[in-house]
Amino acid sequence: MQNYLEQAFGKGDCSSVRMRAAVREWMDLYYGTPRSGEDDSGRLAVLIVSKLCRTVFAEYELHGRTQSAWQGRMYLNALNDVAKTAMQYALIGGECLLKVMRDRIVPIRRDCYLPLGRDSMGNLTSVGMMQTFFADGKKYVLLERRSDLGESTKIENRLFEVSGQALGRRVPLDTLPACANLSDECILRGVTGLGLGVLRMPTVNCVDGSADPVSIYAPAVGLMHALARCEDQLNHEFLNGASRVFASEDLLRPDASGQRGLRDDLFVGLPDDPANVGVTVYSPTLREGSYLARKQDILRSCESLLGLRRGILSETQAEAQPRTATEIAATSVDYDLTIRSLQRAWQDCVDSTLLVCADLDSSLYGESWMPDPVQIDWGDGVLYDRARVWAEQREMVTDGLLRPEIALAWYYNLPAETEDDLRTVREKYMPTAKGGENNE
Repeated sequence: MQNYLEQAFGKGDCSSVRMRAAVREWMDLYYGTPRSGEDDSGRLAVLIVSKLCRTVFAEYELHGRTQSAWQGRMYLNALNDVAKTAMQYALIGGECLLKVMRDRIVPIRRDCYLPLGRDSMGNLTSVGMMQTFFADGKKYVLLERRSDLGESTKIENRLFEVSGQALGRRVPLDTLPACANLSDECILRGVTGLGLGVLRMPTVNCVDGSADPVSIYAPAVGLMHALARCEDQLNHEFLNGASRVFASEDLLRPDASGQRGLRDDLFVGLPDDPANVGVTVYSPTLREGSYLARKQDILRSCESLLGLRRGILSETQAEAQPRTATEIAATSVDYDLTIRSLQRAWQDCVDSTLLVCADLDSSLYGESWMPDPVQIDWGDGVLYDRARVWAEQREMVTDGLLRPEIALAWYYNLPAETEDDLRTVREKYMPTAKGGENNE
């Protein structure tokens, strides 16, 4: 893809060589591309991503479905449909782009686009994307480049008929029905941020120190390779520990297929003196205990580096390295903070993407609307017990220290800053209270 974009637009990936290599390494770890001397069957990257994603959305519930504009409801539903996929893509590659279409939102993972420019904060100022088509036995690639012009976004489209490994010749966009409505170049007035939603990981870059986002498991990549090597060594330990039969060379005879082996007539019985036997069985002792202890140590190190709760990857009852209650509680707090940072990243992505949707509708279709604030309920966590806080609030209401409308607004995640907000709560949840009464 990089060569194609360089040929079409004269621009290449702005990321450093180390960063590009790291992205390939993250993808290889997740999708199980083996390295020499490593066993990738453990798929630790898949385990980390799946555990985090399931925990982030375990009690996910939106409180903004009643958007005032039908466009807002439509795009919010589209975001809900791709929420888990987008989060997994971002966890793997550090960043996921959300391309807004008229009827859906498409998540784009990190290895499917090229950052052609970033500002000092790591925000994309130019990006290249590629889409492949097949028609009439020919292969076509649609190359799209987006550039930030400040208050507008410039989009350039190029369609090429691929010839072998080369980009081939450029053809008109209307060559394919799927590209007929596109233009070679267009300016989206009033659309900022390249007209794309962005979900970024909150992790600081630990690859080259740049503003590029990194995978959630980037700090533990070295340990994950060490675990794969340990798995490979453990496999060889069991292979080498298989029972073997040692026989002298003169006892082996080739069969019809050329394979050499022992003839059946050699096995006629065991004499009284084992020292006279011509065949010896060898069964070495396995050393799996040391390998398993090393594996648990690597997994616990991964948990510490990534801020995961003790026991998510490793065995909590491992005797090799006992843990105190204080250490276990500390890792639980770290895990809760990790999950909260990921939830906050998705909240920011939803808010910013809805603004992009509104800008695109205004620029492309002349439909002017503004998204309402989206309230997301993430449920309880290690540091937050909803039932306990609700009990405390009820006690305060009973003691006359808190207005019941405020407590109900907190419970149902509703605004309670103005008298109109409190009146709405009373009318909906306090039918015995008068609408205009100010309950103290």
